[in-house]
Amino acid sequence: MTPEELRLDEAGQWLAAARKDLNASRLLMAEEPSAPVFHSQQAAEKSSKGFLAFHDVPFRKTHDLRELGAQCAAIRPALSPVLAEAAGLTDYAILFRYLDAPHEPDMAEAQEALAKARCLYDAVAASF
Repeated sequence: MTPEELRLDEAGQWLAAARKDLNASRLLMAEEPSAPVFHSQQAAEKSSKGFLAFHDVPFRKTHDLRELGAQCAAIRPALSPVLAEAAGLTDYAILFRYLDAPHEPDMAEAQEALAKARCLYDAVAASF
């Protein structure tokens, strides 16, 4: 494989994983709103990492969508609005996974999180 094919393959793997999280978020929506917000954050994170992999930009292991978003925006400033929207999902990586959560997300919050993650995924997928 050429270096370009390797980058495209890695990016495709990240996006495939992001699609799985988007699907999990959608399927779990009616059952438990805290689960979909986690999967939405994961989908946004994996979409960002796929974009960076495609552009051969190294990134550290992090759940911080602000950090990943800044790296992505440096490559493609036109993605800045959707990256900024998704950045708010960062806390969902851990916030509702522990007993001391500040509140329980409701259906509206879960739907909004999924919409933001889907928007970022679609923008990244369209950029390849």
